[in-house]
Amino acid sequence: MLRKTITYKDYNGAERTEDFYFNLSQAETMEMEMSQAGGLTEMIQKIVNAKDIPAIIKVFKDLLLKAYGEKSPDGKRFIKSEEISTAFSQTEAYSQLFMELATDPDAASAFVNGIIPQAPAAKVVNADFTATAN
Repeated sequence: MLRKTITYKDYNGAERTEDFYFNLSQAETMEMEMSQAGGLTEMIQKIVNAKDIPAIIKVFKDLLLKAYGEKSPDGKRFIKSEEISTAFSQTEAYSQLFMELATDPDAASAFVNGIIPQAPAAKVVNADFTATAN
């Protein structure tokens, strides 16, 4: 699980600092990997190699929103829903994080490393995000 502390201005102009949580379970990671011909990792690498910026942006948006959730107070569950993801996507915190991932290959790689379980992470993180910086 990845916790990102983000300071941003809300739509009332108030500065806020909040923790946001991102995680993909092993089951979610496997489902994403198996849902693409050749796997998610191969798809990402092809997009990066082709320097297909619109496709890279879409992949990051999908990963960001699929990984976002809220921890239950007792820590037993990581709650995700379309409503929760949509609410997050409507904040300036989302906008700041999205821009960071879209413009900084090191931040993108660290984010992916942080949200994917350790066993599958090595395969996905080996995708060379540095091609987006060129």
